[in-house]
Amino acid sequence: MPLTPGYGSATIALFLAYASRYWRFLLVSAYRFKTIRLSRTGPAATILLSRPRAGNRVNLRMAEELALASSHINQDDSLHAVVITGAGAVFSTGWEVAAVSSPSELRRYQAAGAIAGIQKPVIAALNGDAIGQGLELALAADIRLAASHARFAMPQVRHGLLPWDGGAQRLARVVGRAHALQMLLTGEVIDARAALRIGLVTSVASPEDLPAAAEEILGRVLAGAPIAMRYAKEAVREGAELSLSQGLHLEADLSILLQGTKDRAEGIRSFLERRSPTYKGA
Repeated sequence: MPLTPGYGSATIALFLAYASRYWRFLLVSAYRFKTIRLSRTGPAATILLSRPRAGNRVNLRMAEELALASSHINQDDSLHAVVITGAGAVFSTGWEVAAVSSPSELRRYQAAGAIAGIQKPVIAALNGDAIGQGLELALAADIRLAASHARFAMPQVRHGLLPWDGGAQRLARVVGRAHALQMLLTGEVIDARAALRIGLVTSVASPEDLPAAAEEILGRVLAGAPIAMRYAKEAVREGAELSLSQGLHLEADLSILLQGTKDRAEGIRSFLERRSPTYKGA
């Protein structure tokens, strides 16, 4: 017997599941974030680095809040993609050096791993300079686009340091060993056009057009099936650490897993019916 007149138990269960996710997001969003802002528009979340007066530099609070936001995004199946950007004139100019009292504390300030650990596609809209750890955060995203005035650098060697938030490893994987070593060993600053040329970013837009450019890419990403996108990301990232043979096996295994999803069936059905698919992430 229906629990409510006109509605079956399955319908109510589905409603409650979505309501639970919605309220869970509201609860996390209501958390008193001080260094970032977490918001959502439909199936997309936005992480805004929000320390503009401090150049959006990473401090301990920001590292902790990025970890909390990333964990929540992974747990919410109704979120299918993420945009990360910065408030003010820059994306992030690094980390709060004065806040670190001892070398042993450095690991607590690592934040890029939280972004890299997000299982959904992550788009970095680099609204300005991404320097040092700021660039390390950007490298943890899957797609990067930059404002035309943005600059990029890994200047740590000039201060007797190394990138310690995954920067050296991810930079080499993104732009290749030669370009990575030149940036790391010289600490040089490159502009957005040079970043585009070496593959550090995939597109450049004027500061005024950057939000629209990010929105356009986000829309194209959201048109894909959520599980397929997650597996595609896994195939590329995990496959990069494997031999070609192992990577091909991983790709085949993930493809087989997709065959049993409702989204796969919807993709075939919508193609045959010549309509746009409606994916549910199931």
